Parts: sequence; structure tokens; C-alpha cells
Amino acid sequence: MTIVDIAKEAGYSVSTVSRVLNGRRDVSEEARDRIMRIVEAYQFVPNNNAKHLKQSVSRSILILVKGTGNMLFTNILESIQDTIADTNYSLRVHYLDEDADEVKSAVQMCREHKPLGILFLGGNIQYFREEFEAVPVPCVLVTARADKLGFRNLASVATDDAKAAELAVDYLFDNGHKDIAIIGGDMSMSSPSKYRKKGCVRSFVKHRRIFDEMMYATARFSYESAYQAMNRLLEQNRSITAVFAMSDVMAIGAMRAIFDKGLSVPKDISVIGFDGSELADYFNPKIVTVYQAYEEIARRSIQLLFGMIDFKKPASHELIPFSLKNTESVANIKL
Repeated sequence: MTIVDIAKEAGYSVSTVSRVLNGRRDVSEEARDRIMRIVEAYQFVPNNNAKHLKQSVSRSILILVKGTGNMLFTNILESIQDTIADTNYSLRVHYLDEDADEVKSAVQMCREHKPLGILFLGGNIQYFREEFEAVPVPCVLVTARADKLGFRNLASVATDDAKAAELAVDYLFDNGHKDIAIIGGDMSMSSPSKYRKKGCVRSFVKHRRIFDEMMYATARFSYESAYQAMNRLLEQNRSITAVFAMSDVMAIGAMRAIFDKGLSVPKDISVIGFDGSELADYFNPKIVTVYQAYEEIARRSIQLLFGMIDFKKPASHELIPFSLKNTESVANIKL
């Protein structure tokens, strides 16, 4: 029996049968049930070699990941891979340095590999603003906002970084902290860092405190860089009682620096991170962190990309809810 025979017996087109066999979602449940009953009755086995060839040639999705130490990206990527495994798409994952030009890389890889679409895990908005017109395929910017860029083939799924950072710093103020330091990315290279700093400043203004630029330490999103940034902060200001780090990786690096100075968390200095990684749950003490719903971010990113590829839907932009989790790394120092 062939796919043509199944189509005739089921009363559907060959393309409909093909979509069912390839796990596509754009098929009615009635059609899917009827076709699968016939497939099971005749013990039909698709030609996997042909399917694999089709996937590798014409159904590939490119994922560009900025940085190698971002635990949030690792979680999102794993969720994407689990979901893609149930479709007729194949994945090509490419890692970039966090300072690299991801849009230029995308243009080059489109020429070389001709993907149907691209997922950008992280990105510098300036690169998109200046260069994205050269990218010819549907794309989704994941964890950074693209709603103000206006490209018809660029969707985005992100957390509201400004509001999330504001919530984090509010939490420190609400627990009595006034001398609060920030460890964040280079705002000329990291769009999330730019928004998160805006949220920090809003919280300072709300609590009638002056935001001191000397209390902002720039670091890469790595343990070592955050460790060095925390050391600089401790040398410059001995009165620090709390630190907001713009990622859990940064928070852990900062905590190591605090411990190495003979201080403790949260007795001497409180620390709050960002991302909601699993490691934050198992660190000692558990790190208070802004939880980004990475599974939902992954799911919606894939859905938006597939909608643009398969159904020619216009680009859309979504913000995924966030929350604070854990309590151990922040002390209440109110008198």
C-alpha cells in the first residue's frame, strides 16, 4: 500500500494524508482519525529515508543562540528540540558569542543552508534595526522585543524586562534595602539589559532614591565576569546591602565573590537573580529570582514561526508572564 492508496480509501487528498503522517497540526481531527485508522489497519510504514531527505533539504529551522553560558537559553532550546521532534521539521543549532552580530550570521546562513525560518535566542535590537531587511525568511526573536521594529517577517516572544526588573528591585526596597547595586550587561550590546536597567531606575524613582551609575557594574552573562563585577562593586562601596543581578548565572558569580570576601548571603548582602533557572532552586541559599516561563516562551515561539511559515500569518509580538520565586537569598532588614 502507498500513500496514494491511503488517500483513496480515506477519501482525502494525498497532501492531507502527508500532513497527518508528518505530524502537522493543520488537519481536522476527523481527517486525522480516519487516516490513522487506515494506516494502522494496513500497518503502513512511511519511507523514513525519503522523509529525512525532505526534512534536511526543505524543512529545516535555524536556531541562533547568543552566548554559551545562558541557562535560560539552554532550557528554551531543550523545550524547542522536544517539540520539533514531533514535527516534520529538522533543526540546525548555531552558537554565537554574546557580542557577535547575529543578523549578519543569519544572512550568511540563509545563503548557505536555506532554512525555512529562524529562531533567534537573544539579540541586539540595533543589529536588527540596521540589517534585518536582508533576512528573507520568517523569524522569531526569542527573549527580546521586536514590536517596535515593524518587520513583517520578524515576530517576538519575550518577558517584559523592564517590569520584571522593577519588580525585583521593588522587592529589595520592600525588604528594607537602600544601598542596592546592579550587575547587568553592556546596554549597547544587550537589549534585555537596556530594558532591565530602565526597570531598575523606575523602582529607584518610585522609592525616592537616586540611581547612582557607580552602582551599576557591567558584565558578560557568565560566572567569571559577574564575579569580577561584584568584586569591583565591593571595592567601591562597602555599604552595599543588596545586589540585583540580571541573570541567575550572574547572581551565582556575584555570590561566589561575596563568599570569598568572608561575607554571607543574605546576612551581609542579599542577592536576587533573573531567569528562574533550576540551578537557582538548588543553590545554597536558594536564589530569589525572576522566573521566566521558558516552556511557554519556547512553545509560543515555535507556534508563531510555524504560523508564519505554513499559513503565511503576519508577525506578532507576545509578552509572557513572569513572577518572583524563592525567598532564601534576600533578608528583610527593616528596623
